Amino acid sequence: MLYAVICLDKPGSAEVRLANRAAHLEYAAKLPLVVGGPMLSDDGEGMVGSLLVLEAPDRASLDKTLAEDPYAKAGLFESVTVRPYKKVFPK
Repeated sequence: MLYAVICLDKPGSAEVRLANRAAHLEYAAKLPLVVGGPMLSDDGEGMVGSLLVLEAPDRASLDKTLAEDPYAKAGLFESVTVRPYKKVFPK
């Protein structure tokens, strides 16, 4: 099943994000991602969260995968929203 994951950073956490970015990217490269990347501030200059669409057999497996991410371990996120996702485009 596909899941959309929206992670919002805690305010003032840019240094936490940057300090853990290399480890996060290494971890993310091994995931079954459809798409993933940072969400940007309104001016496009800063990173304020993450958007992922990934495949997992079930929600429990997904939750375990998300908890093992270096960003999550570092306490970067203020909130994480997960929703089942249906890919329509591109075909």
